[in-house]
Amino acid sequence: MSATFKPRVFSGIQPSGGLTLGNYLGALRRFAGFQGTDRETIYCVVDLHAITVWQDPEKLRHNTREVAAAFMASGVDPRQSILFNQSQVAQHAELAWLFNCVARLGWMERMTQFKDKGGANAERVSLGLLAYPSLMAADILAYHATHVPVGEDQKQHLELTRDVAAKFNHDYGTEFFPITEPLIEGTATRVMSLRDGSKKMSKSDPSDASRINLTDDADQIAQKIRKARTDADPLPGSMDGLKDRPEARNLVNIYAALSGETADRILPRFEGQGFGAFKPALAELAVSVMTPITAEMNRIMADPAEIDRILGDGAERAAAIARPIVEGTKEIMGMIRSR
Repeated sequence: MSATFKPRVFSGIQPSGGLTLGNYLGALRRFAGFQGTDRETIYCVVDLHAITVWQDPEKLRHNTREVAAAFMASGVDPRQSILFNQSQVAQHAELAWLFNCVARLGWMERMTQFKDKGGANAERVSLGLLAYPSLMAADILAYHATHVPVGEDQKQHLELTRDVAAKFNHDYGTEFFPITEPLIEGTATRVMSLRDGSKKMSKSDPSDASRINLTDDADQIAQKIRKARTDADPLPGSMDGLKDRPEARNLVNIYAALSGETADRILPRFEGQGFGAFKPALAELAVSVMTPITAEMNRIMADPAEIDRILGDGAERAAAIARPIVEGTKEIMGMIRSR
């Protein structure tokens, strides 16, 4: 008989600074949408992941609060969801070590993120960067999370989480951990650069013009969209006509995601027109959606003590769930527990 797990969504965002429109459309907005369903929602600012590369301590504190503010400004209600920063719940690090002894080195070395960040200098990166996916598995499985909203580019990490859970269950003859399912849905779950439609919109891109930041004001948003790279061809009546036009397809997908419509419903309104007509419409829409979020983030950030209180309360609630799961893991593995 298969084990039954309470429906529970878990996800986290790194506080490495510079949240973008991609973070909002691909993650933050969707997180709020899971509230009020039959699934319990747990959201985390993953500061332990951030320190796999060196972080300035003051910037890390600021960025942690900023991510928490972005969660809340995007609709995550800390009364409906659990919202906390990872380092306040010790069970994440504890379970990660246990999983380090279950996962295999080859699994870690094959991870795309390690290859990208390690590159030719892999021997000089932190051990934490190599073990990053084991900590991610612990983040998820410490809560017996049944579902994780992920973008297409994050599926590999979730697959490793599933592998860790399956190997643990097999090695110890149990069904203690769920085989977590991905939640991949919605338009523009992978928002691309405004300067290169083949690359993901990223805070690490040297060009600020490549992205819309959640801290951008209305003028900055409109200017970046006006200057976004496109092509000279008119817009077609359906997405099939954008197959080989990555920049055009990206802007149409962003419009669709911001408006809540499908791209194929939007395109007939602009069919035959160039981007001289489309970009102003997209800029107006982006400003109307994003500037209230920026304003709310600024309001929340003005009271850092309240952010810290919310994160601390969330950490207590998170630990209450994670503690018995990690203790159960240790008992299964044969570790003595005081009663």
